Amino acid sequence: MLPAPDAPPAAATGLVLTGGGARAAYQVGVLQALAKLRRAAGASSRAPLFPIITGTSAGAINAAALACGADDFEATVRRIGQVWAGLGPDQIYRVDALRVLSSDAPWARLLSAGWLIARWRRSGSRSLLDNSPLRRLLEELVPLGRLDELMAQGHLDALAVTASSYGSGEHVTFYQASDTQQPWVRSRRLAAPVRIAHEHLLASSAIPFVFPATALDIGGHAEYFGDGSMRQSAPLAAAIHLGARRILAVGAGRMQEPAEALAPNALSGYPSLAQIAGHALSSIFLDALTADVERLRRINSTLALIPAEARAATTLEPVELLLIAPSQRIDAIAARHVHALPPAVRSLLGEPAVSAATAELKGSALASYLLFDAGFTRELMALGRADTLNQRDAVCEFFGWGGLRRPGPVA
Repeated sequence: MLPAPDAPPAAATGLVLTGGGARAAYQVGVLQALAKLRRAAGASSRAPLFPIITGTSAGAINAAALACGADDFEATVRRIGQVWAGLGPDQIYRVDALRVLSSDAPWARLLSAGWLIARWRRSGSRSLLDNSPLRRLLEELVPLGRLDELMAQGHLDALAVTASSYGSGEHVTFYQASDTQQPWVRSRRLAAPVRIAHEHLLASSAIPFVFPATALDIGGHAEYFGDGSMRQSAPLAAAIHLGARRILAVGAGRMQEPAEALAPNALSGYPSLAQIAGHALSSIFLDALTADVERLRRINSTLALIPAEARAATTLEPVELLLIAPSQRIDAIAARHVHALPPAVRSLLGEPAVSAATAELKGSALASYLLFDAGFTRELMALGRADTLNQRDAVCEFFGWGGLRRPGPVA
């Protein structure tokens, strides 16, 4: 977590976007609210807001799209928002191989599952879903060819995305920077300077089992990589290594669940496979940021106890952090939109078992990562806008936006 001795000395603002599949729509709402607040403060809408941008999983896609429009933050956010607001599952993945599972009869589904396994063995399928439509979307949404020009013009210092190697087990941060930033190596994680390509985004967002791994060059040889949230112990570290001393981190789930929202209202009965899968994915996507935020805050508190003269003789510096995370349970929101999933995917969630007390669906946690549907993404974007505006004073203090007029509704 502490900056490396060779980290750039100049303070900079970094943006950290975490993973979460379709949950990443929440990040877009946060960005929309930031654009609105900055406009209300009278700041230039074209001035760079985040010189350093890092992302993981679906957050890597949002990060890269934002970086590619770093010369006009507001227009870029508007464009990203339009894509997420009109999203459909067929723009992200194909479900042809799973259509056979759409039967409502449990015995038919069981027989179909056996047939599907046999079919997969013959066809060589490597994942539950085919994400080839996502590649086409990335080519339209993320013009990576602009990065060199934007860095040369001073609009962007660095973009970094992370992925996890299935071969070595290493957590790798692939980064493209405007200067000669040296790569770093830590326990089970390392950095590699590259020209960011769409393959890096596909690898970073390849949810395990759900989407296929992507081959990337690392150290002169090819390795297969999957979702960067796997084995990610320090989501904030890449931004710090790249020079950020002020970080806005956007989460994909509530940082803490109220005690009254847990055990008393838990769904009863033996967990379905979809529940277990959703629980596993939540552990992968959500837990690391909470731990890293707590670690950074402890380090900052410890540094505050060291006299300024003594700290000046070291390379240690505090890192200012602003965290924005959902105020509502996203899996509960997903339960209201499960019907929008393709039938074959819906069948993977098992039989609906709605609790009247919680209005949650077994499997809704898993669904929340796959619900690339406009109804769901728009609701998450609205939540992101509302949560950001609820932290209006903290946001303005973080960015130094004084004389802020009360903004109207964020479109």
